[in-house]
Amino acid sequence: MTAEDIKQSKDFQNPVCMRDIEEAAHSIHEVGRVTPLIQSMFLSRNIAHGEVYLKLENMQLTGSFKFRGAFNKINHLSDAEKARGVITASAGNHAQGVALTSHLLGIDSVVIMPHGAPIAKQEATAGYGAKVILHGDNFDEAHQFMEEEAERKGYTIVDPYNDVDVIAGQGSIGLEILDQMWDVDTVIVPVGGGGLISGIATALKSFNPNIHIVGVQSENVHGMTASYEANKLTTYSKGKTLADGTAVATPGDITFPITKNLVDEMVLVNEEEIAKAMKDLLQRTKTVAEGAGALPTAALEAKKIDSKWLNHKKVVALVSGGNVDLEQVSKNIDHFLVTTNHSVG
Repeated sequence: MTAEDIKQSKDFQNPVCMRDIEEAAHSIHEVGRVTPLIQSMFLSRNIAHGEVYLKLENMQLTGSFKFRGAFNKINHLSDAEKARGVITASAGNHAQGVALTSHLLGIDSVVIMPHGAPIAKQEATAGYGAKVILHGDNFDEAHQFMEEEAERKGYTIVDPYNDVDVIAGQGSIGLEILDQMWDVDTVIVPVGGGGLISGIATALKSFNPNIHIVGVQSENVHGMTASYEANKLTTYSKGKTLADGTAVATPGDITFPITKNLVDEMVLVNEEEIAKAMKDLLQRTKTVAEGAGALPTAALEAKKIDSKWLNHKKVVALVSGGNVDLEQVSKNIDHFLVTTNHSVG
């Protein structure tokens, strides 16, 4: 794929359309939840000087938006594909979506998770009935092993992001946002492999091309941002991140062109900014967010988004998931308590 192939152009053809997303939303809503959209007075008054709303996907089944894409993908499989059993690779949230969907539909599932995946996500995935295998030090290594296992044993792959049915499922969030606030101005979305923002951007831009869409990633792992800036698929990873759910070094070849053509900007936040956003969401808005789910709030608090897209605007910041280990929550609280005490002293 060359830069010429994926540049912003009227020739761009999105493999996902509104009809796909509407059909996905219909099937997902038969079993899943329409998640709340609530205003954060803290972010509205103190940070953005507009109306900031949180789309609480941490209240979706399995505690993450990932249930949507997993359900839509598996629901579209043929009987033969279902009979072979499904396999996926995930740091945890997609894993739980696949595991719960497989349980609901009576399908065997195998999930490859990297070593170091949060214990809470490992236990929840196994609790839904999936066979959990730990392999590799990061998502990309787990993903490669998943492909090898699928080839060896005949499993049907349920990719966590680079799949049109998964993208359509995640796009159902965009439809819900429009149902809840049709005149939204700016939407801020966490980004890993790109399935979430591709689906949401497709839904929102189909309705109103003027909605400003911002993707947020960690400075430590941001393959999509690097690709977005280079105008070609690019790998970027320099360490671990609190936003483990978005720790994808190389985005998908399906999600990248959609993101490049429909997303208005990509911004990066550092680990301290992510940790602070997690703390503030818990303390100020009573919302439990994992690192990936806190990325949009981190971008707002760190002033990474131009005020012209925020001031006097209706802004939606997506809290994509809340599956965080209690140990990590405790560390965050202790860290900021120590910082506060030192600053006071």
